[in-house]
Amino acid sequence: MSNPPLRFPEEWTGTTSDPNDEQFGHLVEPTAIEGASDYRAVLVGEPYDGAVIGTPGAREAPAAICDSLAGVKTHHFDAGPVDSVGDLGTIDFPVGASVTETQDTVRNAAGRVHDQETTPIFLGGDNSLTYPNVAPLLDREGTVGVVSLDAHLDCRTVQGEPSSGSPYRQLWEAGLDEMAVLGARHFETSTAYAEYLQDQGGEVVTAEEVGDDPVEAADRALAAVEADHLYLSVDMDVLDATAAPGVSAPTPGGITTRELFRLVRLLASDDRLAGFEVVETAPPLCPDGRTADAAARTVAHALSVLGGESA
Repeated sequence: MSNPPLRFPEEWTGTTSDPNDEQFGHLVEPTAIEGASDYRAVLVGEPYDGAVIGTPGAREAPAAICDSLAGVKTHHFDAGPVDSVGDLGTIDFPVGASVTETQDTVRNAAGRVHDQETTPIFLGGDNSLTYPNVAPLLDREGTVGVVSLDAHLDCRTVQGEPSSGSPYRQLWEAGLDEMAVLGARHFETSTAYAEYLQDQGGEVVTAEEVGDDPVEAADRALAAVEADHLYLSVDMDVLDATAAPGVSAPTPGGITTRELFRLVRLLASDDRLAGFEVVETAPPLCPDGRTADAAARTVAHALSVLGGESA
């Protein structure tokens, strides 16, 4: 496999001069692919929105998420301080490439990262990138399952080129074994796609059910996804539009940030976790930055429990 087209990151810096006030800007270290295994987790930026169905803007998300994360403090009250996080930089996308060609580029890069002894944290980018982020795991020995936190099912039929609405159809057709969707919203999907996911054996836990009991919702997802390798995807439109207006398709009726953070900690603490992503943040659609801030803290909550217990 050829070298991944990763653009080496810049140095991280914090936003405070207080030596006791550790932030992710003081913690995250730039690294090359050869050094990725020295870290518990590595960040990979994916600035691409060429396949988005809704409003574009997600290509600006990796930079905005990292800028916000740099100023976030590293301490979690139950899990303690986060440590050992590397930054592999951003994927260098070919200019003028089709969505299929772009997915091939991402699959190459993601495959190299998955080969390292670390947990990749992919910062999207639109939801079309989920397919190439997960696809390398399908080549491994054992079964693969996905838990998707999303308002939508994203299993549309591919018509011509793939889109941000088709990654799970692509994954099912490529051999995905199991899937659960948490936070799906009524009236945000078509009956045909709901029936398709049901026919594949997928589990749907609605936003209302998450609101009733986030712990039970996470347990239902993990009970439905018993695969050897677990991939966790967070589409920021799972949040209510009041909490995350900066997504390509904001709608009312979503879950809260507190519910999202709890779900992420419960799911990311699973020792089968093979990868994590945040997609569909669109900073130009959110002038006050609250969506990128929520995405950054979602990443922080995932990092707080990697290899440990949820809280």
